[in-house]
Amino acid sequence: MAIIVSPLPGIFYRKPGPGKPPFANEGDTIVIGQTVGIVEIMKQFTEIQSDVAGVLQSFEVDDGAMVNPGDAIIVIHEG
Repeated sequence: MAIIVSPLPGIFYRKPGPGKPPFANEGDTIVIGQTVGIVEIMKQFTEIQSDVAGVLQSFEVDDGAMVNPGDAIIVIHEG
């Protein structure tokens, strides 16, 4: 099991924009380098990419929630 953490403070979003589909959903197969969300701070958006391959098990924060550096965002079951 791998945990993807926020690299910076801001607001976590599961989608690239309003009305757009999420980058990934629970149960999706994730590949290394795949964007799984974004963190926005002061109108600057940082893509959160997976550094492991596996199945997205769960989101640890809600869409639109505040995150801090090191906060767990996503759990991926490697394999």
